[in-house]
Amino acid sequence: MVLSGISEIRSAIDAELESFTRNRASELREIDTHLNPVAEALSEYVLDGGKRFRPIFAYLGFLGAGAKASPQVLKACSALELVHVCALIHDDVMDGSDSRRNKPSLHRRFEALHIDSKYAGSSERFGLASAILLGDLALAWSDQMISESGITETQVKQAIPIFHEMRAELMAGQYLDVLEGALGKSDLDRARKIARYKSGRYSIERPLRFGAALAGASQSLQQSLTDFGLPLGEAFQLRDDILGVFGESSVTGKPSGDDIREGKRTVLIAMTAERSDSLTQAKIERHLGDPNLDRIQVAEIQRLIEDSGALAECEELIGRLLDQALSALNNPELDGEIAERLKEMALAATKRKS
Repeated sequence: MVLSGISEIRSAIDAELESFTRNRASELREIDTHLNPVAEALSEYVLDGGKRFRPIFAYLGFLGAGAKASPQVLKACSALELVHVCALIHDDVMDGSDSRRNKPSLHRRFEALHIDSKYAGSSERFGLASAILLGDLALAWSDQMISESGITETQVKQAIPIFHEMRAELMAGQYLDVLEGALGKSDLDRARKIARYKSGRYSIERPLRFGAALAGASQSLQQSLTDFGLPLGEAFQLRDDILGVFGESSVTGKPSGDDIREGKRTVLIAMTAERSDSLTQAKIERHLGDPNLDRIQVAEIQRLIEDSGALAECEELIGRLLDQALSALNNPELDGEIAERLKEMALAATKRKS
């Protein structure tokens, strides 16, 4: 199996996820017919529209170390998408988001199921509980997919510690993100740390190293992948922060300005606070975290952020981090063709519109 391009790798990952998810969904349905909505919802969530950044980076890390294409490794790398699914489902619960990919978020979907089925008790609590459990199930599936992948015992020993670190760092970053909102203050250094741990490490650097470990990569190459993945991962999250405030809902699948309504203390917001006078800061603080903001109010906050120069500063930082990442690809141990693919992925991660 020789995969020569990103789109081909993505298609192969989609096929692995489709096969695995179909089998797991069948097992759920065999347990009880009441699990049909769970099987259907989680299958749709896994298979509908993901960019597959994490498994792609993982497989490129494997190939970049000079390893030959492997269907077993591809399946193991595909399991990282299920970690991402868990993170998205739980993130929507924590943020109280109503939508994801232009569809109701899972807790809203199961809240509606409760209402339509005329179940007893709180529809909202049922929806939240269901989404938490579905996120947990996706995380459990990620372990199962790796264990069923067929990679060797040696590969497991080399790569699984990185997989465990990746998941622990993700949860740590998510907690720090929640805590930042509770603290009610914007701090640039803390915001950048959250960006690195909540998204940067688990989206790019850890997947790259997971794949490279499966190939038995040298410490030198692993370090180059870290030097590439860490700044690129932070830039990836900064782009996400900008899209969370300025993104078009028809493209992002979430309402424009959703991060403002959710009160996200992102790097963009911290930069705005540093550049604004006390009057502007007070106005932003008054609206930050208000779920009832209308379009006019969101547009006003967007204007204040842009006028402060924070948007331009954030874009400039993304550019610097991208340049830093790309310079790390100049390692003779890294396969030249894969280095070009990594450059292609870096541009896709930082120039995206959704």
